[in-house]
Amino acid sequence: MPNQPPAPAASSGSLKDWCRLLFVLLSFLALLPLIGVLSIILVGPLKPKFDLQSGEVQYLNIAADNITGTAAASITLTIRLVFIADNPNKMEMKYGESRFAVLYNDIPLGNGSIPGFFQGGHSAKQVVATIFVDGMRLLQDDATGLINSSLNDQVYFQVLVDVNATTRVKNLYSPGVRVSVECDIMIRPREQTLTSKPCEDV
Repeated sequence: MPNQPPAPAASSGSLKDWCRLLFVLLSFLALLPLIGVLSIILVGPLKPKFDLQSGEVQYLNIAADNITGTAAASITLTIRLVFIADNPNKMEMKYGESRFAVLYNDIPLGNGSIPGFFQGGHSAKQVVATIFVDGMRLLQDDATGLINSSLNDQVYFQVLVDVNATTRVKNLYSPGVRVSVECDIMIRPREQTLTSKPCEDV
């Protein structure tokens, strides 16, 4: 009686191929989160956004000074500004020291800073900065403009924000990104109030 022919090996080989393919697919899916983390670390994070939410004038004094015969004016100012920092990344962000400066007609008057801080992924955080101007003296056209603006109860300033940030995953840090924005503010000396416009990247 003739022997039965062996079962074809094709089905066994096909099953092994499917198992290998399934293993590769599952391995790739397991590595996807790691690939995403590495891409953020190597390429760099998205820039966080800073915008001015509100401001408060704590002290303001603008005085004319024509003793030398040249138009001059001095300004002493303390303002408290509340910014919103928005982290668009999934990962936690680490910020370095944030620096703030106030200018009049592009002339630096004073500055302030806050220490570094951490911010969770996809979150918004209030950042409060106090900026001081201590008896800054302006001359000629700038002094005249400042005095006239004060008399008209509308003095315009620029606020510059400079921040360095990086994302953190456990003990791994991405390349840093720099955030620089400019915010226009207007102060009414009589009422000691402050209004602002949306900040813009610079």
